[in-house]
Amino acid sequence: MSYLILVRHGQSIWNLEKKFTGWVDVDLTENGKLEAKKAGHLIKNKKINIDLYYSSLQSRAKNTLKLIQEILEDKKNSETAWQLNERHYGALTGLNKDEMKAKLGEDKVHQFRRSWDLKPDPLDKDNPNHPTNIEIYKEIPVNQIPDTESLKDTYERVLNFYKKDIENKIVSNNILISAHGNSIRALCKYLFKLNNDQISKLEIPTGNPLLINLDTNHKITNCEYLDKDRAKDLLIF
Repeated sequence: MSYLILVRHGQSIWNLEKKFTGWVDVDLTENGKLEAKKAGHLIKNKKINIDLYYSSLQSRAKNTLKLIQEILEDKKNSETAWQLNERHYGALTGLNKDEMKAKLGEDKVHQFRRSWDLKPDPLDKDNPNHPTNIEIYKEIPVNQIPDTESLKDTYERVLNFYKKDIENKIVSNNILISAHGNSIRALCKYLFKLNNDQISKLEIPTGNPLLINLDTNHKITNCEYLDKDRAKDLLIF
């Protein structure tokens, strides 16, 4: 048996400001740092030795992982992958969610946030929030950088990376992934075999480790949120 631990980064600055963040590289709030440290303590209490660490390329996920590893007193190198980045929210990037609800209606904003294959209008490449204008993405081939994404698009890039670089390592390793609400939802859709309607209802809380037990056939035998006070419905367990 091995363990896969999925952690959505702690609260970010734009989470607090209720902005569509996507690929913009914002950092953690002080509360987000506390959430990350608490996640570290919750994992430490399980006495699980983590063999491999992964995070997205974005600071809020990388710094969440850094704080977790500090609590675990584990200095292993981690691997960063842009494929684990948050979903790109296109022209919604940087806009306030409450203001968009007032402008477009709550149902429309909910569709943009939770539908399977609906994507917002593309973000103009001249916009400073476009990934091609953000330094940390300079090494990514331009033809692979999105202007907007649906959850389906996010699912495809996350799963391509997961199947190629992570899945075959799970049988003999305990793995922790620090990522984002939508990239973790994409993984959960695959791991839990959720349909397109179910994935629209799945919520991922910040800074709360999701511990998944897998057998040698990659079958999930158990899963649980470690912070019971902030657990969300996993839809299957």
